[in-house]
Amino acid sequence: MTVQLNHTIVHSRDKEEAARFLAEILGVAEPTPYGPFLVVQLGEVSLDFADEGGAVTPQHYAFLVGEPEFDAIFERIEERGLDYWADPFRRRPGEINTNDGGRGVYWLDPNGHILEIITRPYGG
Repeated sequence: MTVQLNHTIVHSRDKEEAARFLAEILGVAEPTPYGPFLVVQLGEVSLDFADEGGAVTPQHYAFLVGEPEFDAIFERIEERGLDYWADPFRRRPGEINTNDGGRGVYWLDPNGHILEIITRPYGG
């Protein structure tokens, strides 16, 4: 058996708001409840959103997408009027990067998590 990531927990102030935000932006199925979590399924891996009792420490979540999916997701980012950047340090606002011959962009979720979409893996 190979080692494969199955799921990770995403801490949130409001799991429903955060899970729906991600599902809508990425254009994937509605989150589903599982125990205390709201699950956003992304292929074989899920992000399991959990309510956090206090402050949330921002994490980084990157998603590899195809060119058509990038266009659709980026359109939803723009439609919502979300700030976005070409870099994780937010030094290039309103730009898309072209690293490794692909495209990439970063934006924040309602909890301050740094979300990223790329069309080519870095270093590839």
